[in-house]
Amino acid sequence: MSTLTRTRLAWLAATAGSIYFAAPAPVRADDVPSNSARLGLYSVFYHVSADDLSGPYVPPGANIDAKNVDTLYAAYVRRLSSHFDVELALGYPPLQKTVGKGPATLGSVPYDGQVIATARWLAPTLLVEYMFLDEQSAWRPYVGVGVNYTTFYDRDSTAQGNAASGGPTRLSLTPSVGAAGTVGVAYHIANQWHAYASYSISKVSTDLSADTAGIIRTTHINFGPQALVVAVGYSF
Repeated sequence: MSTLTRTRLAWLAATAGSIYFAAPAPVRADDVPSNSARLGLYSVFYHVSADDLSGPYVPPGANIDAKNVDTLYAAYVRRLSSHFDVELALGYPPLQKTVGKGPATLGSVPYDGQVIATARWLAPTLLVEYMFLDEQSAWRPYVGVGVNYTTFYDRDSTAQGNAASGGPTRLSLTPSVGAAGTVGVAYHIANQWHAYASYSISKVSTDLSADTAGIIRTTHINFGPQALVVAVGYSF
């Protein structure tokens, strides 16, 4: 083999080696942020279905309803893959108002449409969500299913409720566990910022017990909440 040939082979080997070692590393899925936080507005709409109140001195048809509320929405989201997320959704506990439904009066006390009780609720919801399209898309619709837990506290009978019940009244509401679902869309604003809009439903039910000097009245309530959420999120 001639000296020229050996020189050319050595040059080719060196060139190939330099090209091999200079090749850039591929982009990894790990480079996509795995966590995000969301903050926005919860608008909750109730579709209440409740048994008529039962107990001593309760007239037929005495029932209850709940007023719609707005509250703060906050959530933590963990990315599982390019299409699956887990969301833990929370809201600032709002002051929930319960109104009488049915007879215009109980005895001589106005009842229908009157605020008879208030309470606050805390309702964490855990959802597994499927994101459509790919992560480079500006718009990504999604659906989710999961479970909701609701607990009630600061339960108070109002002056109107005490008058309708015949005296100071203590309230108890059992906690609730039920299925939840959501549909929504995410929009990529810029960099790690996104906007979200979603519509959710969940099953929330409770047993209400009202104690007025040892006189107990009860009912079972299905709240049927539906929630509209508008939020912004930051991925990290």
